[in-house]
Amino acid sequence: MNIETLDLMTTNGATTAYVARPNNEVSAAVLLIQEYWGINDHIRDLAGRFANEGYLCVAPDLYRGRLARDPKEAAAMMAALAIEDGMETIRKAMEAATETCGVKKFGIIGFCMGGTFALRAACEIDELASAAAFYGDIPSESVLANLKVPTLFVVASRDTWITPEKADEVRDAASKYHLPVEVVSYEADHAFFNDMRPAVYDAEASNDSWQRVLDLFKRNLPR
Repeated sequence: MNIETLDLMTTNGATTAYVARPNNEVSAAVLLIQEYWGINDHIRDLAGRFANEGYLCVAPDLYRGRLARDPKEAAAMMAALAIEDGMETIRKAMEAATETCGVKKFGIIGFCMGGTFALRAACEIDELASAAAFYGDIPSESVLANLKVPTLFVVASRDTWITPEKADEVRDAASKYHLPVEVVSYEADHAFFNDMRPAVYDAEASNDSWQRVLDLFKRNLPR
């Protein structure tokens, strides 16, 4: 596995993307969208896991190099990040990965704040082949109705932010608009996938959802 950096230029300034590249040639990439902490050790570790599965993994830095030190700061940084700004950075990362690494097939996955952006991207970026959104917020019904990408929406029953009621909104929209989304709920807390947060990490839910993500990408994002 090789670690690289992509330079990105957006309307609101320069940023980078953290890249984990397998040793072999790749034809598909996974866009990994950060939690509200920023591009931290957990995100870099996940990028390596995808590279070990044979995917180029690209994690665009939506915070332009900043890392939150505590939940209060993380919440403030997330609130200050406009949806349009994050979406532009994701698109720029796709363009840079195509130009620099030659990949043309993309899936996307995000956690917490990143789940919000991953689901939004699945509704707005036609070039995506598949998406996995972990306990991220949902867009308006008018946006969600445009979802055409095979999508996994993962939630936790004890989550007080992305509540079971919000999961039901996705299920209702899926039924109403015939959307290609599967909602999976675990008896767990928000951020259960983050194995660097022992207070909320749930190994069983994490392992099962990881396999579901790999199966989704294998079906829709062949390497």
